[in-house]
Amino acid sequence: MTSEAKKVLVIGSGPIIIGQAAEFDYAGTQACRSLREEGYKVV
Repeated sequence: MTSEAKKVLVIGSGPIIIGQAAEFDYAGTQACRSLREEGYKVV
């Protein structure tokens, strides 16, 4: 039995430190959103 599992593991940048910009967190969130729209299951 073969199946095409369209899954992606997204690894974030880790916890945000005070004074650090949140661009990395935002970029990861947007990447997950785009992948879901394309039909991938994001883990």
